[in-house]
Amino acid sequence: MKVFKDKMELSAHLSTKSKVGFVPTMGALHYGHVSLIKMSVNQCDVTVCSIFVNPAQFNDKNDLLNYPRTVEKDLEMLEQAGCDIVFIPEIDEIYPKNVPLQQYEFGAIEMVMEGEHRPGHFNGMANVVQRLFDIVKPHYAFFGEKDYQQLCVVKQLVKMLNLPITIVPCKIIRENDGLAMSSRNMLLSENERAQAIGIYNTLTLVKQKSTTARPEELLVFAHKNFENYPLILPEYIQFAYADNLEKLVVHEQNRPLMMFIAVKLGKVRLIDNMLIYE
Repeated sequence: MKVFKDKMELSAHLSTKSKVGFVPTMGALHYGHVSLIKMSVNQCDVTVCSIFVNPAQFNDKNDLLNYPRTVEKDLEMLEQAGCDIVFIPEIDEIYPKNVPLQQYEFGAIEMVMEGEHRPGHFNGMANVVQRLFDIVKPHYAFFGEKDYQQLCVVKQLVKMLNLPITIVPCKIIRENDGLAMSSRNMLLSENERAQAIGIYNTLTLVKQKSTTARPEELLVFAHKNFENYPLILPEYIQFAYADNLEKLVVHEQNRPLMMFIAVKLGKVRLIDNMLIYE
């Protein structure tokens, strides 16, 4: 496994490679990331992983400062997973001082849920993804469905810029108790971690009840169910259609409908989602 810090050296190395798979990360890797790497290894000739904590997508400076950084452990996990190349750039490699941030317009898809609660997040994310795509020039890029809205924005970015990249969605990987794997999980206290199961518990109960209950009834139930987990403070619980994240107004039958949840557990913010009506 080769490690690069210089974008020009990486681009030159990859220029002769065919069928390049790419997994962009912010480090603090877990088995959800490993699943993306393994999928790329199985589908591509060369797999590249980037580790870069992107300051442009944090609207909370404390969140940026507290974001876990475990580079040595990350490299061990990547090597074991079969990753070929790791790109660990410094900030000025991605954001040269004379190059301003691009201002993207993603329309309604960036105005709801994460976009509403984290202003500027998706523009910052799109900037780093576009710059990484320009450096790596992958044929395939792998993104997890836990960050489903991010996945939708990246697909739109690729379409807007007419990039020859196939975006590959990857299923959520969960802990044994159902909690979606996240780098932020390691920041939870013991008590917070014990209550975090309430997110998955709520989603699964909503899914079970969806055969007989209407979406508006399920929203009431979801809010009520979180009362069983007093350390969890829901930020939003809402339904949106899987194809374009349009917020539910009137339930359209035979159109996949997902529930999205964001919560705070102490200082840690977690998100999750589940397809409820298929």
